[in-house]
Amino acid sequence: MPFTPLHMGPGLAVKAVMQRKFSLMVFGWSQVVIDLQPLLSMTTGLVELHGFSHTLLGATLIGLLSGATGKHLGEWGLRVLREPRHLPISWGVSFASAFTGTYSHVLIDSVMHVDVFLFYPLDLSRPLHAFISIDALHVLCVTLAVLGGVMWWAVDKQRRR
Repeated sequence: MPFTPLHMGPGLAVKAVMQRKFSLMVFGWSQVVIDLQPLLSMTTGLVELHGFSHTLLGATLIGLLSGATGKHLGEWGLRVLREPRHLPISWGVSFASAFTGTYSHVLIDSVMHVDVFLFYPLDLSRPLHAFISIDALHVLCVTLAVLGGVMWWAVDKQRRR
């Protein structure tokens, strides 16, 4: 399913560790952008479900686009949410967060979906497919979300003192 919240689990864990050196807003934006192809496929049937967007080359190009657009969109979102202490988002943080988002997305989906070919067009193998069960993958993503969320909250609470 496009835009699954399970992809945010690893992002929360990275945010907890990296704090201001990582933007959860840009990471989330990259999750949406990379799943536009599956959304288009589901609504029109005109394109492959995962296809080029879910390759390392596609993730790199989408990471560039998400990093370039995510800085300003993320800053706007933080203003709307009244979170000015997380501003500004530097260009370096924007691109690092976008690439973390797109690469983690295709890695997770390559374990889960049979139609994800990480190394296309050079190789059509699926080295990570079914590396772990889908249930275990979901548990891992949820666990990362819970642990990352709690850790991020604790560090943030400590910094506010």
